[in-house]
Amino acid sequence: MNNDSTPEQYDKPVAYDANGQPLYAHPVEVQAQSQPTLSPVTTSSEISLETKLKHDTSKRYYPNLNLQDDEYVVTTISRHPIGLLLPFAAGIILMAFAISVLYNYDLFVRSFGLTGPVAEVSTIALPVLLIAILIGIGTYISYYVYTSNKFYLTNENVIQDVQVSLFSHIEQTVSLDNIEDARFQQKGIFQQFFDYGSIRLSTEGNATAYNFTYASHPKECIDALNNAIEICKNSRAKNINN
Repeated sequence: MNNDSTPEQYDKPVAYDANGQPLYAHPVEVQAQSQPTLSPVTTSSEISLETKLKHDTSKRYYPNLNLQDDEYVVTTISRHPIGLLLPFAAGIILMAFAISVLYNYDLFVRSFGLTGPVAEVSTIALPVLLIAILIGIGTYISYYVYTSNKFYLTNENVIQDVQVSLFSHIEQTVSLDNIEDARFQQKGIFQQFFDYGSIRLSTEGNATAYNFTYASHPKECIDALNNAIEICKNSRAKNINN
């Protein structure tokens, strides 16, 4: 018996009911269930293109900073060059004195009545030159330590690079959310005239205060810092509400 059915066979009755009405055999139509369409999931934590570009630029210019994926440098605060006046002046005076001793040694010989090998310029030439070189190295170390102190403001944190000495370095990071007070101070006409001063930060629930002395343009720095704090706190509050 052939079980294959053609569409024409569905039009012929296969049986009759009690009232003589024909009954037809039709295939059961199964409607395919449509698969749900999955829409791409977007989260509020996605980094915008502008933020990504700023982050990449900051990483290129500040490779020493450990920045998060959505973090970038807003501004950098350096120490005012006026703080180098004293060490540079001391270094120049000492080097000039050492060299003047070498060139005018005959006056010292006559003044103190020196005789023998000590009266020869060649005897003191090497020690004087070594002293002058050491003074120059010391002056450069003072310059390196002074200029290595930096104050970085990002959209998330304040990062302070503290170079205590040639072989002593401290990095302090404070979240903008934790900063309770930010202020600057300029003492006297001298600091106001040359536009430098000190910056002080204090955090919530913490007795630790962060100070940065000889800061260039302190008022502009504090204004930028307060703006960054406000933007950061508003952004995080918006994310929490969403």
